[in-house]
Amino acid sequence: MTMARRELVQKYIGSSIGLMWAVVYPLFMITILWIVFGVGFKAVPARGVPFVVFLTAGLSSWYLFSDIVSGSTGVVMEHGELIKKMPFPSQILPVIKTIVGMVNHAIFIIILIGLIAFHRLPANLYYIQALYYLLALFVLALGLSWLCASLTPFFRDVEHFIAIILQVGMWYTPVFWDLSMLPEKFHIYFIYNPMFYIVQGYRDSFIYFKPFWAYPQQTIVFWGIAVTLLAVGGLSFKRLKHHFPDVL
Repeated sequence: MTMARRELVQKYIGSSIGLMWAVVYPLFMITILWIVFGVGFKAVPARGVPFVVFLTAGLSSWYLFSDIVSGSTGVVMEHGELIKKMPFPSQILPVIKTIVGMVNHAIFIIILIGLIAFHRLPANLYYIQALYYLLALFVLALGLSWLCASLTPFFRDVEHFIAIILQVGMWYTPVFWDLSMLPEKFHIYFIYNPMFYIVQGYRDSFIYFKPFWAYPQQTIVFWGIAVTLLAVGGLSFKRLKHHFPDVL
């Protein structure tokens, strides 16, 4: 927590509005994407939900996932001096990125609830269900972060590769569009995208009020992928961390 607090302060220190950037950036992203897709392309999601609400619900979860994974990929390189000079539990470094990412995520959720209230959409106790999907996101992101962070010191191209994968993944995941826009025969290809499960879950929690157990097949597939990544990532980090000082 101390390292996360220090990183958060350093991220905004020296700027004229400081932590207000954590509010400005999500608002700017939502506004630009809403203008491009909602106003420019006249995007209208299924079931009559205002596009800006639909977009913000999906973007909030995707942005947190992308922020954690992209920030964690080079985290061993970023703290190389610390790792080389003293015994240090370097496996906590991706966890620090997760804690820091929660600040922007909290802002996204506040904006989302504000937009829901502005458009007079109903509120519901299903909002609490988002905590389940947040936990699912942490498990998925942490496993992938451990794996990427452990490989980057040995293969520097991993950082660039992950940046490309995240860009492609954002379009492969229904962040800006609804799966119902595609013929049903193509839906099977998205079940194996774990972030589809989480993005859909955020919308079900804040907009459509559907329980997570309504998708048993997707739930099994998601947790199979997430737990496997967590185990592989944790094992990879554990085995390679002792060699970090040699390559940094």
